[in-house]
Amino acid sequence: MKIVKIQHTSTYRYAGPVTFGEHRLMFRPRDSHDLRLLEATLEIHPAASVRWYHDVFGNSLAIASFVDAAAELRFVSTIRVEHYPLLQPEFVIEPYARTYPFSYSAEEIPDLGRTTERHYADPDHLVDAWARQFASTRGLSDTREMLVTMTEAIRSDFAYQRRDEEGTQLPVDTLITKTGTCRDFALLMMEAVRSLGFAARFVTGYVYDEQATGGGATHAWLQVYLPGGGWIELDPTNALIGGTNLVRVAVTRDPSQAIPLSGSFTGAPTDFLGLTVEVRATPETTV
Repeated sequence: MKIVKIQHTSTYRYAGPVTFGEHRLMFRPRDSHDLRLLEATLEIHPAASVRWYHDVFGNSLAIASFVDAAAELRFVSTIRVEHYPLLQPEFVIEPYARTYPFSYSAEEIPDLGRTTERHYADPDHLVDAWARQFASTRGLSDTREMLVTMTEAIRSDFAYQRRDEEGTQLPVDTLITKTGTCRDFALLMMEAVRSLGFAARFVTGYVYDEQATGGGATHAWLQVYLPGGGWIELDPTNALIGGTNLVRVAVTRDPSQAIPLSGSFTGAPTDFLGLTVEVRATPETTV
């Protein structure tokens, strides 16, 4: 068990006072058996009224509404969590799913829904071909080993390249250039495992290992659903398995649904001077 404090500060700056539309915030983790939220505070300047709701995936979202104009807009989210990451030796899978290929049960398929479907075009089957290399061509493959090997391959064969622009690049582009952000790597692996018949979903959150790639900002990885094990966390950016050093904030079907902060302002396009984001993740206790 680990207790981790995370402070996430986002600051928008403008050439002069502007007015603000509603802003959507995805900062607050959900309590679970592996993640307990101990404290959560949210500071917003200028002052805003805040309402909370759960999205279609059950994630906790906030909507901030403003009255005052300002030349700077700042959000400071501070959380403390108890984290119980899944240890690799405890990576349990039902006997019938320990080897690939396998089929999800008739009871699970309707609820897994679109998480098993490809979402992005792959006209030349490049992602398909890349994914198939991790499956044995001479019979059954070890499910766990196949997924771990794919996770580690992205870590070793692709170059992390931080990008400030919003959005995620196409999986085919990530594969061709072998470069990308954590969001790009997560999406590539999601599409790869979906091409093999696995259910996968996108995760946004934080990494709290000082040596990990992707620290100092929000982080992204994926979950793959395995019978008996449930939604298993896989971080291809750092080759982390089972949620080690990862604090999950929200899960979605597609990266476009997992934007930590979004909103609008009224003013000239040239008024916007930039956005700075700082994330400090500090482990306090390890038991």
